[in-house]
Amino acid sequence: MLVGGGDTPYDAADSQSQHMEGWRPFLWAPDSVNMYRDRIVSRARDLAVNDGWASGAITRILDNAVGATFRPIAKPDYRALALMTGNKGFDASWADAFGRAVEAGWRTWADDPGHYCDAQRQRSMAQIFRLAFRHKLVDGDALAGLPWMPERVGRGRAKYCTVVQLIDPDRLSNPQVQFDQRQLRGGVEIDEHGAAVAYHIRRAHQGDWFAAADSVTWQRIPRETDWGRPIIVHDFDADRADQHRGGAGVLTPVVQRLKMLIKYDGTELDAAIINAIFAAYVQSPFDPALVEAALGDDGAVGAYQTERANYHKERRTTLNGARMPILFPGESINTVSAARPNSNFADFEGAVLRNAAAGIGISAQQLSNDWSDVNYSSARAALLEAWKTLTRRRTDFAVGFGSPVYCAILEEMMEVDNLPMPSGVVPDYLDARGAYSRCRWMGPGRGWIDPVAEKQGAVLGMDAALSTLEEECAENTGQDWEEVLDQRAREMQGFKERGLEPPSWAKMNIPANQAAAPPKKPDAQ
Repeated sequence: MLVGGGDTPYDAADSQSQHMEGWRPFLWAPDSVNMYRDRIVSRARDLAVNDGWASGAITRILDNAVGATFRPIAKPDYRALALMTGNKGFDASWADAFGRAVEAGWRTWADDPGHYCDAQRQRSMAQIFRLAFRHKLVDGDALAGLPWMPERVGRGRAKYCTVVQLIDPDRLSNPQVQFDQRQLRGGVEIDEHGAAVAYHIRRAHQGDWFAAADSVTWQRIPRETDWGRPIIVHDFDADRADQHRGGAGVLTPVVQRLKMLIKYDGTELDAAIINAIFAAYVQSPFDPALVEAALGDDGAVGAYQTERANYHKERRTTLNGARMPILFPGESINTVSAARPNSNFADFEGAVLRNAAAGIGISAQQLSNDWSDVNYSSARAALLEAWKTLTRRRTDFAVGFGSPVYCAILEEMMEVDNLPMPSGVVPDYLDARGAYSRCRWMGPGRGWIDPVAEKQGAVLGMDAALSTLEEECAENTGQDWEEVLDQRAREMQGFKERGLEPPSWAKMNIPANQAAAPPKKPDAQ
C-alpha cells in the first residue's frame, strides 16, 4: 500500500484524492506569460497607484535598492589589461587615475543641470535609473534606447552625443499584436539560439489618444550596432530558461490577496460608517401593513400613524436648549451596536501583509511600517534578510540596465576625453570592453538600527582585516570612501587653521611620534 494513499508513489502526483484530483495546472511554456501580460500588468499597476500597501512596497524597494544617487564606481581590470598586452603600466595606480577621470566624466554627463543625458531632457541619470527600476518592479521590464544625438553637442550644451530614452514596456509588442512566433516573442526578435537581435516597438502607446496613428505603427530597432554598441537596453527578471519578456513584476504573486484586503478593508469601513450614521432609531409597536391585513382597512391604524407623525412634527420640547426625547405612546428607542471594525480584522490584515511581504521580498515591518511588535534582534534579522534580496535586485539591475549604459558613454569618453593611459601598448576599447568598463555600482546604504553597536562592529571588522573602509562606507552609508577621507582631511585642516582643539577622532589619526615632535623650523634662506 502506498504511504500517501494515492495512485502514485508521490503525493504531489496524486490524481484521486479529494484534495488533489481537481488540481491539474497546465505545463505552460516560458513565454506563455506574454498572452496575459497586459492583464497582469494593468492590475499590478492599478494596485501600485491606488493601494497604499502596494505603493509603499514599491517605494521601499526603490529607496533601498536604487535610491537617489545610483552611480558607477570605476574599477578597470588592470590585471587583465596587463596580461593582455604585457604592459606593466596597467597597475593599481593607473586604475585609480583612470577611474577618477571616468567618474568625473560620468558626473559631467549624468548630473548636467540641462539634463542632456535624457532624450526628453527631464531627468538626471539617477532619476532615469529610478524610473527604469520602477518599471521593472511593477511591469516586469525596464526598457530604454540609447540614441546618438550629435545635434545637441555645443558650447553651453551637451558634451557627449550619447543619451538615454526610456521606453514604456507596453510599447514593446509584436507588430499588429500578432501571436508569438518562433522568432518573435512579445516584441523581442530572437535568433536560433534564443538571443535577442531586435525589438519591435510601437511608435506611440496604445492608450495615447493624441498619437492614435503612431500607435498602430511599429519600428524594428536592432539590439546593438555592428561593433557591439547597445542601441536598446532591456532588463527583466526571468523565472525560467528561454524566457524573453518579464511580464510579471514583484506584485504579481500577491495581487489577489492584496485585492482581497482592499475589499475587506472597504467593507469594514462602510459598516463602521453605517453604524455611525444610524446610531439610534424609534420603534413603533405596530406594523401598518400587517395590522391592516389582520383587522381590515377600517382606518384605525392609519389614524394612529397620522397622529404619530403630527406629534413628532409639532412637539419640540426642550430643556436648556436640548431637545427632550418625549415619545408617542407605545414607541421605544433602540440603539445600533457599533462593533466595527471586526475583532478579527487586525489578525486578517496582519496575515495578508505578512504573506504579501514574503512574496514581494521585503520584511513585514517594511511593508506595514509598523515596528511596534519587534525588538532590536528581530528587527535586525528581518532587515538583514530583506537586505540580501535588495542587494541582489540592485546587482541584477546594475548588470542588466546600468552597465550597458555605462559601456556606451565610456566608449564615447575614450574617443572624446583625454583619459590617462600608460605608455606602450594600449588595447582599443572595443578589444577590451569588459576590462575597461568594469565597475561597481553604488546605491543607498543599509543604515543602522543601533548606530553605536553596529559602528563598533564595523571598526572591529576593519581592524581585524575582515572588512575595508570602502565596503563599510558603501554598505552602511552609500558614500564613496575616498570622498569621506578627503572630507575628513579638510575638517582636520579646518580645526588647525582656526586654532581649535581637534576632536578625539582627529587625535586618533595622528601618530604618537608626530604628535610629540615639535614642528620643524623652516630652512634658512
